[in-house]
Amino acid sequence: MLDSSVTNPPFLNHYESFFDKTNKSFSNCCSLRATGECDLPIIDLSALRSPIEGERKACVKAIAKASSEWGFFQVLNHGVSQQLLMEMRREQVKVFNTPFEKKASCGILNDSYRWGTPSATSLEQFSWSEAFHVPLNKISQEGCCPLEFTSLREAMEKLTEEMLKLARTLAGVLAKNVGHVGELFTENCNGSTCFLRLNRYPPCLLAPEIPGLTPHTDSDFLTILYQDQVGGLQLLKDSNWVAVKPNPDALVVNIGDLFQAWSNDLYKSVKHKVVANKRVERYSIAYFLCPSYDSVIGSCSGTSLYKQFTFGEFRRQVQEDVKKTGQKVGLPRFLI
Repeated sequence: MLDSSVTNPPFLNHYESFFDKTNKSFSNCCSLRATGECDLPIIDLSALRSPIEGERKACVKAIAKASSEWGFFQVLNHGVSQQLLMEMRREQVKVFNTPFEKKASCGILNDSYRWGTPSATSLEQFSWSEAFHVPLNKISQEGCCPLEFTSLREAMEKLTEEMLKLARTLAGVLAKNVGHVGELFTENCNGSTCFLRLNRYPPCLLAPEIPGLTPHTDSDFLTILYQDQVGGLQLLKDSNWVAVKPNPDALVVNIGDLFQAWSNDLYKSVKHKVVANKRVERYSIAYFLCPSYDSVIGSCSGTSLYKQFTFGEFRRQVQEDVKKTGQKVGLPRFLI
């Protein structure tokens, strides 16, 4: 394994002006600490396959309740192979342990590498992390990965196939819960429209003042997260930040902006963040259920709180806001 000085992004050098402790924004970040730890709702998805109707209905109710009250929940017996998740983690560690210059050269996963926050104007907007944010329509393209990372591509292809099945199942449950009949998530969300994000949060001596990932909501229908046991994920609950206790047997699911808009705020897209760790690195893998860019996000009922928009329009507005202000605005831009 290479020395971390070779593999880590040059955070301190590139963002030197942000790390002056006299900077007011540094103290502002400290106010974002969690007030406690929470156990997210845990839902056993095997009940969806139960021959007993009451058990199936109870599971659907639990998923809908967690999506409305928390915007987050954990799932057990989810159908994603533990062996495959562990294989993906090994490949993830391998690719992040390559030299920084190679990761940043666009030669791995077609220009999907990200680090820090290029749009940041202050420490509050800065993320101490690196990631490969991969559009899944690029995985099978020729030249996506150098030969040495062929096993990474193969692992991603297998994992995303299982993640898509799980995401469609959960989205279908939530849609049927509000009386929607149709194939919305089968027709509009597929293996070429979704995204996979491989995250690494290097140790940070300035933790916990430095965010590993700044507070945000996800710009998709829903997200499925596989994380290690280091901890650091926090969500906003009743106006307070609470830390999510890792569960080695569960995947974390959270509602995204598109589902909140589609459901007229019945399901909540909740702000969340990651706090950096002083001593150990943290890894996670996120699968984002997204439609095609020309898919129209309307309302599941007759009256909508939001103007109709396409996913492409939503993404462009988010990118424009981040470029101008350093922060995402998101759904409030589309309120009627």
